[in-house]
Amino acid sequence: MPQQKHKNIDISQNASIGVLGGGQLGMMMIEAAKEIGIIVHVLDPNPAAPCAKLADTFTVGDFNNYEDVYQFGKDKHYLTIEIENVNIDALEQLEKEGHHVFPQPSALRIIKDKGIQKQFYTDNSIPTATYQLMESKAELLSAQLDFPYVQKLRTGGYDGKGVQVIRNKEELAFAFDAPCVIESMIDFEKEISIIVARNVSGQLAVFPAVECEFSQEANLVEFQFSPAAISLEIEQKAIEIASSIIQSLELVGILAVEFFLTKKGELLVNEIAPRTHNSGHHTIECCETSQFSQHLRAVLNLSLGSTALIQPGAMLNLLGEKGHSGTAHYEGLEEVLQIPGVFVHLYGKELTKPFRKMGHITVLGTSMEEIKSKATLVKSGLRCISK
Repeated sequence: MPQQKHKNIDISQNASIGVLGGGQLGMMMIEAAKEIGIIVHVLDPNPAAPCAKLADTFTVGDFNNYEDVYQFGKDKHYLTIEIENVNIDALEQLEKEGHHVFPQPSALRIIKDKGIQKQFYTDNSIPTATYQLMESKAELLSAQLDFPYVQKLRTGGYDGKGVQVIRNKEELAFAFDAPCVIESMIDFEKEISIIVARNVSGQLAVFPAVECEFSQEANLVEFQFSPAAISLEIEQKAIEIASSIIQSLELVGILAVEFFLTKKGELLVNEIAPRTHNSGHHTIECCETSQFSQHLRAVLNLSLGSTALIQPGAMLNLLGEKGHSGTAHYEGLEEVLQIPGVFVHLYGKELTKPFRKMGHITVLGTSMEEIKSKATLVKSGLRCISK
C-alpha cells in the first residue's frame, strides 16, 4: 500500500475528517469528535440519517458511487468509514492523490469480500471454520454437501442479512443465488469479540474481550457482556490473534474480530469488521476510552487511549418490534430511564421496522448477576413500536 508522510495532527487547529456513512456508528463517532473539537463531514444517501443533524456538514450522496465519493473526499485531508460497503476505487484514487484514507482501501478490499477474507485467514494461518467458495445456487445444489452448513453472501451482507443456515434439503430452496462462502457448522460454547486499534505509527491497543448472545430470529446481538466469562489464557489467545490480523492487514483504525469458542476450547475467527462495531458500544460507559474516540485517535495518529475496564457492564440492542413498521415510538422509555446504572442511546431514526437497530442500552452494576438482572428488566420493559 502507498506510504504517506504523516505528521501528528494538531487537534487545536480545527482538525477535520470526512466520514462515509451517516448511520448510528457515525453519529457516535461525531459525539466523540466533538469532545476534542474535531470537525466532521459526512456523506450518506439518506437526508434523514442519524448523522444529519450532528455533522458539521452533511452531503447527500451515494457512498457506493465513484463520483460521489471522489467529489466528497477531494477536499478532505482525512477520510474514514462507518460502513465497509463503500466505493473502494474512489478511495484508492484519493489515497494516490495524497489523502489519508483509513482504514486503507487495500484492507477494505480483503474484508469486503468474505471469500477473499477467508483466503486471507488461510494465507496467514488464522484459525477459522473450514469453507468452500460457490458461485451460484446451481453449484451449491450440485455439490450435495452434508447438512447443516452456513451460507454467507460474499458481498453486501450487513446486520445479520446475507447469512443463513441450511439445515436440510427443503431449506436449499431458499439458498442465495449469488457468489457465497459455505462454512461448516461450528459446535461452539460461546461467541466472543475482541476490538483492537492501531494508529499510523503502529501502536496497538486492545479492549477486553466481550461475550455475545445472539437472537436466533433476528441474527443480531441480543446481549453483550463485558468482561467475557472466559479464562485469561483464552482471552490472551484471542488478543494475540486479533493483533496479528490488524498487523498483517497493516490496518489503521478499529478492527472488530468475532470468534467462536468451541466446546474443545479452540478459537476460530468468524468475521472481522474494519470499523467501530456493535460489540464495542459498551466502551462508552465501561472503558476509559470509547471505541469511537479510539478510532479517531488511530486515524489522526494520536496516542491511543487506555482500554481499561472501569466497571463491568452489559449492552443490549434496541430493535424495532416484530410486526411494527412506521413512525417510531418508545414504549417504557421513561420507566427504564429511572433504573440506576442504565444508559439509553437512541439513534434518532424516525421510522422503525422489524429488527431495525433503533438504539442500544448499556447497563452497569457491581456484579454480573446484578447486571444481567437489570438487562433482562430493560429488555422486557422497553419496546420500539410504530405509532
